[in-house]
Amino acid sequence: MIKAVIFDFDGIIIDSEPLWVEAEIEVFKTVGVELKPELCRQTTGLNTQDTIQYWHNVHKWTGKSTFQLYKEIMEAMQSLIFERADLKDGFLDVLQLFVDKKIPVGVASSSPLKLITTALKKFHLFEFFKIISSSENEEFGKPHPALYLGATRKLGIDPVNCLAFEDSLNGAISAKAARMKLVTVPDSHDYASTRFDFSDLKLASLTQFKEKDFEYLNALN
Repeated sequence: MIKAVIFDFDGIIIDSEPLWVEAEIEVFKTVGVELKPELCRQTTGLNTQDTIQYWHNVHKWTGKSTFQLYKEIMEAMQSLIFERADLKDGFLDVLQLFVDKKIPVGVASSSPLKLITTALKKFHLFEFFKIISSSENEEFGKPHPALYLGATRKLGIDPVNCLAFEDSLNGAISAKAARMKLVTVPDSHDYASTRFDFSDLKLASLTQFKEKDFEYLNALN
């Protein structure tokens, strides 16, 4: 039985993945690392520290510390979210479905808490979420289950009674490793991939999620 719902943030609540790509390409360019959108997808779902470390392991740049790059990416993302971020199509309807059922909802994201709260306040959604968890406060980020396990502990609900919404493979692995039910909404370029076949439900868009889907997931053991 589903007693709580936890949403990923980037790519589920807001359409921020293109903004992350834009910020990463511009900031990494300052240390001579030329990224393309398809390369940025290799780190989708990782937190920013892990993303920076991933590319530093590949390129070994000098001149700027990883902390400086982190700071610059965060500053760029905060501006981009405030100025240009939009909610993902269908998210408000999905959120309303669970609010109407009085099922508590939370956020578990690789993004820093500052960016999550910036967006939720921008769209006047902050009050709907019982908990907000960021991997910056966990020892391990996605795909490790620590973030989701921490979120379910805050909610006081067993993970087997929680439903996660994810768009990235790393996030999906994290939720399933925590023993949660899982809905994945992959980007269009990933939708046909068999990598998401372990999901309990895979959708092309949140606009497709309906009451019948909730009933199906709620009936799963």
